[in-house]
Amino acid sequence: MTLPDLPFVVIRHGETNANREGWIAGRIEAQLTQAGQRAAHSLSDREWPEEIVLFVSPQQRAQLTAQLAFPQRPLITLDGLRERDWGVFEGRPLAEAPPREATPDKGEPWADMIARVAAAITQAQAEAAGALPVLVAHSGVIRAARHLTCGSAHGPTPANTTPYLFTPLTGDWRETELATQDAIFQT
Repeated sequence: MTLPDLPFVVIRHGETNANREGWIAGRIEAQLTQAGQRAAHSLSDREWPEEIVLFVSPQQRAQLTAQLAFPQRPLITLDGLRERDWGVFEGRPLAEAPPREATPDKGEPWADMIARVAAAITQAQAEAAGALPVLVAHSGVIRAARHLTCGSAHGPTPANTTPYLFTPLTGDWRETELATQDAIFQT
């Protein structure tokens, strides 16, 4: 699966009770903590390009993050941006998670998630029609984007409320973590 050679940004939702307590949320509707809400709201202080289009997972932690971060902008919900279904592992400690490439009992296969996220990113790129697509989603979606662009879903866990810019290069992609008010939005 390949993505169109168009840049996009993915932001992981704000910190949730699952993140703070170290358990697998997946499809469970984990709640943003107060710290997660504050961090999401602080995204609204960033200077964003005028021409962005927001796409959001249907899960409430991503929806609330997007509403706090972009209070004056319309949101487009894409089902393909939801977190992976971890089946019987949801609600259990992160240390019990199976390998990413394994299919959890009663859960979503990794290959299916990759295909779902690829379709969602491609749809967002098309619907953005030249504007920068900004996707508010989940750790698993960022890992899938890494797999689709940079070749590996492994590496550090994506930070909450941190924008990750994926930029196509000649025959390759670059992922840039935008931990501060970077002037990278010159795409």
